[in-house]
Amino acid sequence: MRMVIFGLAVTSSWGNGHATLWRGLIGALAPLGWSITFFERDTPYYAGARDIDRLNGGDVVLYPAWEDIRQAAETAIRQAAVVIVTSYCPDAIEASRLANDICRGLKVFYDLDTPVTLASIERGDHPAYFEPDSLSDFDLILSYTGGPAIDALRSILGVRHVLPLYGHVDPDRHRPAQPRSEFAGDLSYLGTYAEDRQKAVETLLVAAAARLPDRRFIIGGAQYPQDFPWSSNIFFVRHLPPADHPAFFSSSRLTLNVTRESMARKGWCPSGRLFEAAACGAAIISDNWAGLDSFFTPGSDILLAHSTGDVVAALGLSDNEIATLGRRARERVLDEHTSAHRAAELDRILNDAFASKARGTMEEVV
Repeated sequence: MRMVIFGLAVTSSWGNGHATLWRGLIGALAPLGWSITFFERDTPYYAGARDIDRLNGGDVVLYPAWEDIRQAAETAIRQAAVVIVTSYCPDAIEASRLANDICRGLKVFYDLDTPVTLASIERGDHPAYFEPDSLSDFDLILSYTGGPAIDALRSILGVRHVLPLYGHVDPDRHRPAQPRSEFAGDLSYLGTYAEDRQKAVETLLVAAAARLPDRRFIIGGAQYPQDFPWSSNIFFVRHLPPADHPAFFSSSRLTLNVTRESMARKGWCPSGRLFEAAACGAAIISDNWAGLDSFFTPGSDILLAHSTGDVVAALGLSDNEIATLGRRARERVLDEHTSAHRAAELDRILNDAFASKARGTMEEVV
C-alpha cells in the first residue's frame, strides 16, 4: 500500500530528532508491504548538513516551496492509502488542507512533539503546524507521548481517535561498536543544546565534573552557546552524524540521558536517543519522569539521577556492574523497542483504522 508523509526532514539529523526515527520506521515498514514517499522542504539549514543521500525503504521528494510541489503532492495524495502529516512540517497546514480535500484513504496526523504542542496551547499560543480545530478532520491522531497527554489531546483539541506511537531504534544501525579515543570518557552526553534541558545538564554533568576533576566528561551535539559552562575536564564534540553514535555511546563508562522539561513534565515520552544508547549496550543514567519504568526497569537496566550525588555514586560503580547494566538495557530494547516493533504496531493500527471505515472506500486505494 502507498503511504505519503509530509514531515520536517528525513535527510538531515542536524538538530532534528525526527530524522532518525523516520529512517528506522520507514525501513521497517517497507518489508510489511508499504511503498513510502516522504515530502521534505529543501531548506538551507538542513541541506548544509545532510547525512544520507538515499532513504532505505522509501523515496524522498525535496522541494523548494509548496507552490512548486503542490501538483505532485496532489497526485501522491490521491494515490495513497495513508497520508501522514507531522508536527513541525513547514507546510503542514497546506498538506493537511489538501489531504482533507482529496484523500480517499486514511488521514493521519503524527505529533512527534506532543509536550511542546500542549505547552504552547496552555500558554495561549497555537502551534504553526495545524490550524485551530483542524485535527478533528483527521481519521487518526498519533502521539509520540502517551499517558495523560493522550487524554489532554482529546480534551483540549477535541480529537477522538488518539493513540501513542513511541520512539524506537534501528538495531542494525545502533549496536555496540569499537570505542574511539576521541569519544572516550567516564560520562558522555549526546544531545542538541536546549535551554529547557540546561538546568538538568548543569546539575547532572557540569556539577559532577566539578566534583570529579580527574574524570573525563564528554558532550556531543549541536547549537551549544559560547557561554556554556565548560571546564577543563569537559570535552566537546560538535554534531555527530548518526553513523558515529554507536562509537560515541560505546566509548564511555556511562552515558547520561536528559529529557526536555516539557517532555519530562508530561511523562511517557522516551527520547529516541535513550533507545539508541541502550541498543549500543551503553550503561545509562537518566533523569526521572512518569512512565519511564514502563520502558526500562530502574536499578536493573537503567539508573536514575535526581542529583549530582547520584551521578557521582554511579561513576563509582565497578566495571562489572556497569557492564551488566548496559547488557540488560540492550536486551530490553531488542525485546520491545526496535523500529520493527513500532512498524508492526503502526501497521496494526492502520489496518484497524481501515477496518473501521467503509469497505468500498478502502478498496479503491489499496
